[in-house]
Amino acid sequence: MTLFSDLGLSAKVLAAVEASGYTQPTPIQEEAIPHALARRDVLGIAQTGTGKTASFVLPMLTLLEKGRARARMPRTLIIEPTRELAAQVEESFARYGKDQKLNVALLIGGMSFGDQDKKIDRGADVLIATPGRLLDHFERGKLLLTGVEILVIDEADRMLDMGFIPDIERICKQLPFTRQTLFFSATMPPEITRLTEQFLQNPVRVEVAKQASAALTVTQRLVASGGKEWDKRDTLRRVLREEDEPHQRDHLLQSQA
Repeated sequence: MTLFSDLGLSAKVLAAVEASGYTQPTPIQEEAIPHALARRDVLGIAQTGTGKTASFVLPMLTLLEKGRARARMPRTLIIEPTRELAAQVEESFARYGKDQKLNVALLIGGMSFGDQDKKIDRGADVLIATPGRLLDHFERGKLLLTGVEILVIDEADRMLDMGFIPDIERICKQLPFTRQTLFFSATMPPEITRLTEQFLQNPVRVEVAKQASAALTVTQRLVASGGKEWDKRDTLRRVLREEDEPHQRDHLLQSQA
């Protein structure tokens, strides 16, 4: 049985992982973390729910313990397709990097440009961004990408679905050629394959499950509905209400405890 302590992570990161109650890595973490720590490019194929986020957050925290960021020049860049996913990654850095003095900046829509500019000006060890907001800052001259040491492209197939691939290509062309790239996707359609061939250098391929299969943490079930469009909507509303009721009861019990 492989433990987190076997993967080469720093003492500070291991302490934070242990404080979070984890001792054994998931398959994607076990396979990807040692290669990331060795500064190899990684092509990871894994679904949401497999612990993919920690497979790049933990080695990045270890590698970032040495060095400091300069103003407007982030040391690392993580690109996410949605602001919700970007915020979740920021939470992971806060949890596992609590004993480290790293500056983490979040560039997403719905937040003040001024507040984001201040974080960039301080120097970001970790910059987490959605493609559009990142390019907004770059085109305004508020951000330099020439100091990025590690690039993470997460949920690449969702980037494709949302039309972000041209933005990703524009961003990658502004980064140093010598950077390390960690690339994650649940599926590998031809467009994504071409992207990896263009921007990854001799990557280690890590595939922990059949492409597009559901994670073990995901429960799937089939619910019948009528053939009309409104029948499907009514069925969806009913299922959501049924799923939400236990959550509401649990929340009420916790609030009364």
